[in-house]
Amino acid sequence: MLLELLQNHPGATADQLARRLDVSSRAVRRYVEILREAEIPVESIRGPGGGYRLGRGVRLPPLVFSAPEAIGLVMAALDGHHSAADPDDPVGSALGKLLRGLPRSVAEQAEVIRRTAAAAPDPFAARPDPEITLRLVQACAEHRRTRIDYRSEAGRVWQHLVEPWSVVVRHSRWYLLCHSVDADAVRALRVDRVVEVTVLDEAGTVPADLDPVATLEQHLARGWEYRVDVVFAAPADQLAGWLPRSLGELSPAPDGGTRLVATTSNPAWYAERLARSPVGFRIEQGPELRDAVRALGQRLLAAAAPAR
Repeated sequence: MLLELLQNHPGATADQLARRLDVSSRAVRRYVEILREAEIPVESIRGPGGGYRLGRGVRLPPLVFSAPEAIGLVMAALDGHHSAADPDDPVGSALGKLLRGLPRSVAEQAEVIRRTAAAAPDPFAARPDPEITLRLVQACAEHRRTRIDYRSEAGRVWQHLVEPWSVVVRHSRWYLLCHSVDADAVRALRVDRVVEVTVLDEAGTVPADLDPVATLEQHLARGWEYRVDVVFAAPADQLAGWLPRSLGELSPAPDGGTRLVATTSNPAWYAERLARSPVGFRIEQGPELRDAVRALGQRLLAAAAPAR
């Protein structure tokens, strides 16, 4: 604490430092001697207004984060909803270290924000464990096969032997994009449902041309119960701003439009996404989706009807 004060208030007297530290002036002089014994040059400024300041060439210890703190900071930056005010949370601990390295005038304001700000919770966000996330990230970086204990939505736990490719954050959820050795298929596993991670000595493989985000979004659009086949009356470049790749696979349609092919487990949700389209569209295949779009249209028409 004294070292931080000397950084922020060069020339402060023993009495001034004592008031800030809530100790005696004698204690301040003892602390100064401790710093000097640690080979930190603290100079005394003589004269009526004299005090203390750090000498030239002082080298402060580096700021060191633990692995959970580092991965926790990255996770917090990506989803913005961690308990940053909790000193026992990895993000809160790392953020505290950062604040202690700031000038006091800035750090005090940042600390007030940290204590009082409350982020609006995202009901769809799922916070994975930083330790588990770190092990998965390391397995991806080292290209090593990994055994994962995975919990289903129903609560059943089973093991996967996978070749991890990448950890990807999309739509407030964390996914492990990987190749399942058991199923010989691409899988996107929810990281928040991973119970245990065992990194093996066996080498894994990663596709040389892998685009993790594109591959994940294509995977998330496949394998559901209900078929989606929709043609939009516009080329794909006019749809890019509102049509995410996770909705399905886009291809040119014969009439100059764009065809969207996918699957979904929730036709009503999919109908609402299609209704945001700035251009017209028609449903080529998918009776469940057609029914959902019809029901949505009727509901909107009823809402716009004149009041009786």
